[in-house]
Amino acid sequence: MSNPVPLPPRNSAAVGAPGRRSSGVTPIPARPLWSRVPLAWPLTLLAAAALVALSAQVAVPVPFSPVPLTLQGLAVLLVGGLFGSAIGAGALVIYLVAGAFGAPVFAPMGPPGLARLAGPTGGYLLAFPVAAILVGWVAQRGHFARCLLATVLGMAAIYLGGWAQLTILTGQARHALAIGVIPFLLQDSLKVGLAAVILWRGHHVLRLRS
Repeated sequence: MSNPVPLPPRNSAAVGAPGRRSSGVTPIPARPLWSRVPLAWPLTLLAAAALVALSAQVAVPVPFSPVPLTLQGLAVLLVGGLFGSAIGAGALVIYLVAGAFGAPVFAPMGPPGLARLAGPTGGYLLAFPVAAILVGWVAQRGHFARCLLATVLGMAAIYLGGWAQLTILTGQARHALAIGVIPFLLQDSLKVGLAAVILWRGHHVLRLRS
């Protein structure tokens, strides 16, 4: 009697639940979005900066105040919350650099370029990247309290920067408060609430993650 032909060893990777087939090949994890779309990061940065620039063009003068009422605060909160701290801050830095070099990205009131950053509205503008970082760090989708806290902190950072520079320029903290904070509290409270609702549902949707 001839010896039986030895069978090849079974692949342990193929053993599993009935009806399931396994190739034994480890699946390759999905690549990050920015590796699949090389221009995703720069395009997102430019789009976020453009959003803030467009919001600045909606400007209404406020009596007895050198600071106009704009939609920039709302745009900054959304940029930081939807795109995250890194992209949000980067986009706002691009926005400020473009404005400092004379690009028409600031509100259509006041001097252009570096003079705007050194003027009565410069403190608000320079605080934009900080506000975006705070919102992106604190906000969390599905948690309205976290999103509301994030937008409150972001707006507070903008106010603090604006008030500080106005205090330096005027030499009077109370006067800076009267012309740079109090006239805007009602409108900006509405922006904070609206931004919180949007981030509550949309946080992380547009964020690029590894």
